[in-house]
Amino acid sequence: MQQQHRQPELVEGSLPVFVFPTELVFYADDQTSHKQVLTLYNPYEFALKFKVLCTAPNKYTVVDATGAVKPQCCVDIVIRHRDVRACHYGVYDKFRLQVSEQSQRKALGRKEVTATLRASASLEPPSPRAQDEERRIKEQFADSEFFEQTAFQTESRPVAGGPSLLTVLLGLVCMAALMLPTLGEQESTVPVYLHLSVNKKLVAAYVLGLLTMVILRT
Repeated sequence: MQQQHRQPELVEGSLPVFVFPTELVFYADDQTSHKQVLTLYNPYEFALKFKVLCTAPNKYTVVDATGAVKPQCCVDIVIRHRDVRACHYGVYDKFRLQVSEQSQRKALGRKEVTATLRASASLEPPSPRAQDEERRIKEQFADSEFFEQTAFQTESRPVAGGPSLLTVLLGLVCMAALMLPTLGEQESTVPVYLHLSVNKKLVAAYVLGLLTMVILRT
């Protein structure tokens, strides 16, 4: 009788969660900063479902506070600050991203992201003493109370305007690199200095794959 290969049982809270960035900074005088994006990566061979929690859900609008990420893919979570007032300057809030397998309810991993509202991006960087104070405030959030995503206001995704010019140009460069001869090829009219190694072509193919994923998502 053939034995089935089973994936090892994952302990609750032990799965590393990959999120970028790990800190959100909103600026009151810069309206473009009021909407920011968290990217959740899934480098694993199995699909993940996620949930976004927050210590202050009334301040923020979150697009897709729950969802799923396919294996070796990523998903963007749009977060908008909707209560930009002076009384919130310097106050630290936290988002927690919990992930689990689609077939399970227990949280296999979690990652916390700090969010704060500042008056202006043009202000001087904080002094070392102020940085120590920020670190102390962040540490106080270790046992913060997080609220379920049902407290969030939902927002419809706007229609994307297509890939940026930089993305298209980078994709064309990668395609050109893949079309160049490989290092060591003898019969080629292309100058030797334009012959690329296998490693460089692999990097170009990898970047092109990522760009294709980004373009398809937009």
